[in-house]
Amino acid sequence: MSGKLLGEWRHVFKLDPEKELDDGALEALCLSGTDAIVVGGSSGVTYENTVDLLSRIRRYETPCALEVTSVDAVVPGFDVYMVPIVLNTPDADFIVGRHVAALKALGGFMPPDGIVAEGYVILNPECTAARLTSAVMPGEGELEAFARYADRLLRLPVLYLEYSGIFGDMRAVARVKKILTNTRLFYGGGIDSGEKAAAAAAAADTVVVGNVIYESLKTAVDTVKAVQSQQRDKS
Repeated sequence: MSGKLLGEWRHVFKLDPEKELDDGALEALCLSGTDAIVVGGSSGVTYENTVDLLSRIRRYETPCALEVTSVDAVVPGFDVYMVPIVLNTPDADFIVGRHVAALKALGGFMPPDGIVAEGYVILNPECTAARLTSAVMPGEGELEAFARYADRLLRLPVLYLEYSGIFGDMRAVARVKKILTNTRLFYGGGIDSGEKAAAAAAAADTVVVGNVIYESLKTAVDTVKAVQSQQRDKS
């Protein structure tokens, strides 16, 4: 079920439970036509602020996923639980350690068809996630190697290219997309206009829009139509 659900996503909003978002803004996002809401953040995510945000999102029919970054913040009731596996870190805790701890503590209540592993390649060395995981930026040819590793060896359902705060190199994103055969490519980072959303949609399978939500709600909502328009052009 979860794999099929993710396969239908072209545009998602990513909400940080630590950041304030009023009810009117949340309604605009959930009714914008986006395919899903993903809840997650690199820091400050707690059980309390996660369950509060989930209860507000559940007023709407929009599918909702939790990106599991802290075992303490795992809340029952999400449609999908997305578990990041950071591929470009030397710290095994972010590859297997935290994941085993989470499944040991929570695996009993998480439905087997509702958990999705997502390979993460962090590509902005200045972002919080990069500092937290000690991520090493890929050298020449390594990004493509990570794509083959995720797709051919690990057979992950999702590979997430995370530029977090900066707009990435769409030529590199497109090269990764051409390599993948079964793995779905998510792109996130620096999407602060419809034009950038459309460019990302042309290069990746799924576009993740986050920070601009808290800077310009109208611009965030406009990215939905931009991605939808790009998808129509593709077809």
